[in-house]
Amino acid sequence: MSEPATVDTPLKKLVGDKTAKALASHLDLHTAGDLVYHFPRRYDERGEHTDIRSLDVGEQVTVMAQVQRTAVRPMRQRRGNLLEVTVGDGSGGVLTLTFFGNQAWRERELRPGRWGLFAGKVTEFRGKRQLNGPEYVLLGEGGDGEAAVSDDIEEFAGALIPVYPAAAAVPTWVIARCVRVVLDTFTPPDDPLPSAVRASRKLVGLGAALTEIHRPSSKEALHQARRRLKWDEAFAVQVTLVQRKHRAADWPARPRPARPGGLLEAFDARLPYELTAGQREVGVEIAADLATPHPMHRLLQGEVGSGKTVVALRAMLQVVDAGGQAALLAPTEVLAAQHHRGMLDLLGPLGRAGELGSAEHATRVELVTGSLGAAARRRALGEVASGAAGIVLGTHALLYEGVDFADLGLVVVDEQHRFGVEQRDALRAKAAQPPHVLVMTATPIPRTVAMTVYGDLEVSTLSQLPRGRSPIASHVVPAAEKPAYLERAWRRLREEVTAGHQAYVVCPRIGDGPASDEEPPPEDDNGRRPPLAVTEVAPLLAEGPLHGLRIGVLHGRLPADEKDAVMRSFAAGDLDVLVATTVIEVGVDVPNATVMIVLDADRFGVSQLHQLRGRVGRGAAAGLCLLVSEAAEGSSARERLDAVASTGDGFKLAELDLEQRREGDVLGATQSGHRSHLRLLSLRRDADLIRDARAEAITLIEDDPELTRSPALAASVAALVDEDRAEYLEKG
Repeated sequence: MSEPATVDTPLKKLVGDKTAKALASHLDLHTAGDLVYHFPRRYDERGEHTDIRSLDVGEQVTVMAQVQRTAVRPMRQRRGNLLEVTVGDGSGGVLTLTFFGNQAWRERELRPGRWGLFAGKVTEFRGKRQLNGPEYVLLGEGGDGEAAVSDDIEEFAGALIPVYPAAAAVPTWVIARCVRVVLDTFTPPDDPLPSAVRASRKLVGLGAALTEIHRPSSKEALHQARRRLKWDEAFAVQVTLVQRKHRAADWPARPRPARPGGLLEAFDARLPYELTAGQREVGVEIAADLATPHPMHRLLQGEVGSGKTVVALRAMLQVVDAGGQAALLAPTEVLAAQHHRGMLDLLGPLGRAGELGSAEHATRVELVTGSLGAAARRRALGEVASGAAGIVLGTHALLYEGVDFADLGLVVVDEQHRFGVEQRDALRAKAAQPPHVLVMTATPIPRTVAMTVYGDLEVSTLSQLPRGRSPIASHVVPAAEKPAYLERAWRRLREEVTAGHQAYVVCPRIGDGPASDEEPPPEDDNGRRPPLAVTEVAPLLAEGPLHGLRIGVLHGRLPADEKDAVMRSFAAGDLDVLVATTVIEVGVDVPNATVMIVLDADRFGVSQLHQLRGRVGRGAAAGLCLLVSEAAEGSSARERLDAVASTGDGFKLAELDLEQRREGDVLGATQSGHRSHLRLLSLRRDADLIRDARAEAITLIEDDPELTRSPALAASVAALVDEDRAEYLEKG
């Protein structure tokens, strides 16, 4: 009898060197535990089909389908024949499988009527979806070639057929065979979940769950297995967050209470408009947090244009009134410079201490960016170090050595998702005691993400738009199907300019030169052209449909002074059209801009498109956003664009965005470079489970803060939420 396998047993001892190397290099699976926790992506059921019409070009897929017909024809460019096999899903969707060379045996094997699993990369040729030379395994009885796949068929003896996340070199049936080998000798670890939680939540044991998720005996058993394993993921994350929040409650911070008759009161008195009810309510919450002897950790989320900046400025003034300094970290120089201009305008004499005509109790507002000249930088850093600058605005240049604060009391992070954990933490480290922290985002965050990623933060939401904001109409322009619609889009832009307004044209790429964070890589191995680029599109528009209009170009590779000059020209009305990348995504405020045309809109994410269109409709005139795409009708890319066009509700779109992203990324997998550890938990679908797990975690940590009485659970949490991810969650 073979030796029992544990989670740490190397796979090469169980499945052989060659297969173990393939699993390691293509799927990052090294031990029995890695493989056992490599859960099926879905389950196909005998007699049911995969929806072939939903497949996207470029996707690596495994489909269950039935052979409909085969055809052999000679190849034109070289000797031999081409075998084309048409497979269908029973609902009208078809896929062509192509095999090159003389393979008569394969033609006999792939007889019409046979069902199988077919794995490969979806490509398109002359409008037809196809898999070139796919790997496959046939299901069912008899037929030539059956012996060659009989080992694999053994993995699919049940009614529910597991389909695993796979690679071209390691198809799903190879993974299924390896899982069977491992499970035959696998000894699961001690169940880490406290027995009281298992009993109260009616959860099956860990060993049973791991077996049933790979080889389900019934749909009900599979449901119970998935529920238990989701619980483990949710509970580990929530235990970590509740622990962090519990520890942070003991950190000391200097209270920054409001001061009667101070800058904040003077600012409120000179505001040219009335705060919304939401702004006032959130302001009260933040003011109370700042007055406590423990550091505030608050997330402020609000739709584009909901007035987050004014809320943040009021918090900063409260800290200045209490003798401290406040720093705002912005993701781009364009946005930092705009915050600087906007805050100086709002503060007026209150922000010009030491200047002629300044108010009696004024402070200074300093801008610190990487593009400052040496003399200006020395002067700005002196103001920051002395404390004369109560409000400091900047980019990541604020993080560098040499930027010292006299008394940093509040850190405001704008568009927090654009910063790495280390950058945010470096700014916090510039204070003698932990400062109060306010992180802001205009990307609406679904409740479960807020609970899971920001579970150690208090969350405030601004859902009300200030008076004067206009509605934005959005439409998809199907450029490939209806070129006339694109021509009409350019005419529509000209009409807006003729009416005295301005426009944005957004491209997904800058152009020639090294790629940057604001653009996707140009290469595409599915036959699609590279994404459109600003530097290529701008001259074409100037010579073509937008001839005669004043066109400016803005992207992240321009020198900072050029970027600022272009933005100032656009804001002043000296440019009619700004052709830009996503550098305009956040914070750019030009009320006269009424139309935006987003080219290759399918190359952008849902939340990104929602952010981008928030740049128009910021004045009295209504906004128009046209999403230009060549994505085919019915494709997931087109459905995504249709969803964006159909609603202006950022929270609905955030749910859609969450549904389409790899949810495991919320644990910081992209930050740490490790494989995602949220394998089953869906932040969208499992809201109730996450809420329950948080309630159990709070009860547990209140009774046993360091899990000293639950060592198995502590080890399990450490394995699932490793130190990198724990730090990510804490600092997030």
